[in-house]
Amino acid sequence: MTKTGILLINLGTPDEPSRSAVYRYLKQFLLDPRVIDINPIARNLLVRGIIAPFRSGKSAEAYKELWTDKGSPLKFYGEQLAMQVSKLLGNEYVVELAMRYQTPSIESAIGKLMSAKVEKIKVFSLFPQYASATTGSVHEEVMRVLSGQQIIPAMEFISSYATWEPMIDLFAANARKFDLTQYDHFLFSYHGLPQRQLRKADAFNHCLQNSDCCQTLTPTNRFCYSAQCYATTRAIAGKLDLSPERYTVCFQSRLGRDPWTQPYTVRVIEELARRGVKRLLVFCPAFTSDCLETTIEIGREYRDDFLRWGGERLDLVESLNDQPAWAKAVADFVR
Repeated sequence: MTKTGILLINLGTPDEPSRSAVYRYLKQFLLDPRVIDINPIARNLLVRGIIAPFRSGKSAEAYKELWTDKGSPLKFYGEQLAMQVSKLLGNEYVVELAMRYQTPSIESAIGKLMSAKVEKIKVFSLFPQYASATTGSVHEEVMRVLSGQQIIPAMEFISSYATWEPMIDLFAANARKFDLTQYDHFLFSYHGLPQRQLRKADAFNHCLQNSDCCQTLTPTNRFCYSAQCYATTRAIAGKLDLSPERYTVCFQSRLGRDPWTQPYTVRVIEELARRGVKRLLVFCPAFTSDCLETTIEIGREYRDDFLRWGGERLDLVESLNDQPAWAKAVADFVR
């Protein structure tokens, strides 16, 4: 029986919520030239000398708050998702979970697939919107690992699925667990990217040429991360009958002084609170699994800011995590 390998890949997580483990994670993550795309010497000095040593302690405290008795939610949800997808696909498929950074590594997961004598490998990154720093980095690492193999099986890379209807339906269904009539405004918060990375991915001199260049997804900007984020937002909002004036697209997790994708989530939250908005519901559709950026950054830090600025309530729409419907959607997609 010929078998197809399915490689589910997420960004990664420290192995434990300790400063040393977080330091190792941050170092591997931020030394990736697709993540901090500057001169290699400057990148090493910045990461090894400033960011990893100084941020690892604070980040470790946040991970301790996030951690559960099952470990890191990102890893646990990924393991459960892989297990469900494997059962749904049956014996003709071999499903492995990998993390771009830390464990289980892409190299170890590919090793298991090769040992299972798969004829083909499909790479499904758990990032709906394409970015060089996420999906691009995953694909590069997969190709690096396979370049050391004498036999390379047929490969299929799934680059993005920003408006894939089963995923959109699931985010909308999670939102309907709340009474949407009780909210004054809705935020769609995505992980940010430096603007220079958006420009580098632009082959048609389109990026950031005007204020609404990301509002429509076209053949010209179809690989633009920001444009894909707006497309995801419009799709979810359409399912929920949200008119454009009722929601805002914004970007979180900025690092450094260079301009990043805007508007920044924290500034939008402050502006809305000062305008008198009292109740916010926040989506994070760049993340198919809840993690530090959703549970802690949005669910605690930004929530506290919103309340301090005069808001009354900020709720977070659950991500897709290990929901059986999400596992079925992934299984159907890769099948």
